[in-house]
Amino acid sequence: MDKIQNGWFSEVCQLCPGQAMSLEVEEVLYEKKSKFQDVMVFKSKTYGNVLILDGMIQCTERDEFSYQEMIANLPLCCHPCPKKVLIIGGGDGGVLREVVKHPMVESVVQCEIDEDVINVSKKYLPGMAKGFFSPKLTLNVGDGFEFMKKNQNAFDVIITDSSDPVGPAENLFKEPYYQLMKTALRDGGILCCQGECQWLHLELIKEMRVFCKSLFPVVEYAYCSIPTYPSGQIGFVLCSKNPETNFREPVRELTRDEIESMDLKYYNPEIHRAAFILPEFARKVLSAV
Repeated sequence: MDKIQNGWFSEVCQLCPGQAMSLEVEEVLYEKKSKFQDVMVFKSKTYGNVLILDGMIQCTERDEFSYQEMIANLPLCCHPCPKKVLIIGGGDGGVLREVVKHPMVESVVQCEIDEDVINVSKKYLPGMAKGFFSPKLTLNVGDGFEFMKKNQNAFDVIITDSSDPVGPAENLFKEPYYQLMKTALRDGGILCCQGECQWLHLELIKEMRVFCKSLFPVVEYAYCSIPTYPSGQIGFVLCSKNPETNFREPVRELTRDEIESMDLKYYNPEIHRAAFILPEFARKVLSAV
């Protein structure tokens, strides 16, 4: 509650020095410390219900779809046959909701370490958490690292929906984690991970690109706009074990009818291609490695 002053929640974080994101609060709906983190949900004035973990905005009902649709569809539309998918994190259910929409996806395993986040999302973010009721899902409440160690060469696509690299999530932005994902992927497998913001974390993105290129023949960075994430943008690191993969060109281009039937509000083939066109300051840094 100390993050709420005079009716406003402010996200102040060491990863975003000198700036803060603020939302006007109508009502705090939930606040409790789980075994892993502080969990809070509040009803905001203009962005619907908002999920906060350790003082940082994870999602809001108003704009969550841009992130969820992109982190799911960028890899799924670039794999020729994504039958088996693994999601690491994503306890709000939003990424899962998008993944199970794909008819080619036969099964999804989700590893979320904090069961409280799942339960809170089911209650306060039902539009996102409805993916948890899909018959395609096998839910594993536990450590994604340990799960992948026991499941090698098992998945066509791995998606990591992580919080920022502070505390428990810090290891999800380092080389050993990407090495572990590589071994959990089948031949030709693809991964897509939350990749931070080019305005704030370009050096971190550069470091990740360096070690990813030592592990995978194809590495790309894409991004989307989302108002309530720092600087209004979030990026995605995409890697493929298949040297023929071209992330910039989807192998399956969704039709207008498919986009309508999947209830997509952000992703389309044009957005897919545009997501890889970086502003010049970022292109120069990332193309140099």
